[in-house]
Amino acid sequence: MNQSNEEHQGPDGPYFHRPAREPMFNLPTVVVGLSLILIGIHLVRAYILSPNEEVQTLLLFAFWPVRYVSGFMAQYSWPGETASAVWSFLTYGFLHGSAEHIGFNVLWMAVFGSAVARRFGATRFLLLSAVCAVAGAGAHLATNWGDQVPVIGASAAVSGQMAASLRFIFEAGGPMSSFRRHDTHAYAVPARPLMEALSDRRVLTFILVWFGLNFLFGIWSAPIAGEGVSIAWQAHVGGFVAGLILFPLLDPIKRRWS
Repeated sequence: MNQSNEEHQGPDGPYFHRPAREPMFNLPTVVVGLSLILIGIHLVRAYILSPNEEVQTLLLFAFWPVRYVSGFMAQYSWPGETASAVWSFLTYGFLHGSAEHIGFNVLWMAVFGSAVARRFGATRFLLLSAVCAVAGAGAHLATNWGDQVPVIGASAAVSGQMAASLRFIFEAGGPMSSFRRHDTHAYAVPARPLMEALSDRRVLTFILVWFGLNFLFGIWSAPIAGEGVSIAWQAHVGGFVAGLILFPLLDPIKRRWS
């Protein structure tokens, strides 16, 4: 439905126009669609696939650092072989370990990913998410070489979306600024260069808290997440850093210079 402008009447006719506010839960179509895909995949794995099919799914689409060890692929037969070793840098992001896991990622994507999707549009948003997922897998591989525990979850992609949103949400008129607009123009405010944005106390505080929580959860992940489960915090960091750096390459809005 098209948004209309509210016309306020004075004694001599209309005296100003104000864009109608966006509905509170009017999420971008691409965010809704991606969330439904993630939820649908999890439901199929949880309620339709047999235990053997679930194992095969994880071998094909989860990210396994051990398979990149020299000679491993030659010694062991792995489903998908080389092709799976390539596509799993991305496909691991479509798998989740529990309803809580997927719920957390979908929630944060709705909050921060929606802001980026409104600014970037669907194609750029999906490209950013994909590259951040790949960057997250790469960061985890570099710091967990040969690890036999698989990585799954969209957290790296969502971390990248969160980082990208920090480049503009606190700017004047932005969706989380003190003097924010209440229409779609809030998502089109010019962004500052990265180093200047990092000088903003709100941005810096957010980043420090985010890194601190990831570090703590990474250390204590085993007792928190459950037996045999750990949080791939390095993947989160890789996706987050990628989102910060890639933002200007995909941003369709002209950057603001001070």
